[in-house]
Amino acid sequence: MEKRKDAKAEVLDPPLAYRDERFLESEEGRPVRILAEYLQPLSAFQRERIHDTIVFFGSARVREDGPLGRYYRDARELARLITVWSEGMKSPSRRYIVCTGGGPGIMEAANRGARDAGGRTIGLNIGLPHEQRPNAYITPGLGFQFHYFFMRKLWLAHLARALVVFPGGFGTMDELFELLTLSQTHKLDRMIPVLLYGSEYWKKTVNFESFVRHGMIEAGDLNLFRFVDDPKVALEMLQKTLGSTPATEAPAIAKSKTPEAPVPEP
Repeated sequence: MEKRKDAKAEVLDPPLAYRDERFLESEEGRPVRILAEYLQPLSAFQRERIHDTIVFFGSARVREDGPLGRYYRDARELARLITVWSEGMKSPSRRYIVCTGGGPGIMEAANRGARDAGGRTIGLNIGLPHEQRPNAYITPGLGFQFHYFFMRKLWLAHLARALVVFPGGFGTMDELFELLTLSQTHKLDRMIPVLLYGSEYWKKTVNFESFVRHGMIEAGDLNLFRFVDDPKVALEMLQKTLGSTPATEAPAIAKSKTPEAPVPEP
């Protein structure tokens, strides 16, 4: 009887489409969910006048008191230094906001360092079965929860003016090489300086020169990144590369390109 009443009420008073949870959570509602993960951060960044970020990548497994704790402490200090620099700029927009994937480890350290300096800081979190829960140092209103990896990656790249990559695993490698590919192929309308923090780790983990020897990349592609081992030196590199010219609008994701060469015949 109750089910019959509910069905009758739904016929007489159907919900608006954007309030119909059953539809929104359905397979047919997936495009709406994807669009929402683009528009929600966009609205917040426009409201907060955030036009550019410095993104920190690194392992969620690094702990302050663990064997790789120095990377946690260095990420925290570098984020603090960047935020002090950013807060000292005279600009109508918020400059060089520290942005992370929103989780623990290196991400927590960077958000924490920005908060140590009294600045705002962004966390782009994604729900995972293990490890990934939003850390406590993200600025209220600038923490976002994503379901779709590709939408999270879009927002990590879209506003990024620089990338600082600390030691990490598969997720860190995925994010690093995606940004290097976007820079290498000029799919971003500006070059993004990439700092690989912890030269010993990176040189032992990835043989970048081997890509050149095997003809997989050009020798000049090695200039897309630099190694660094000290927070103050990293800050100096960023300051020299980025400067302090105010950004008036968010950067474009990619320019439209039409191949000029004729399509090769099979």
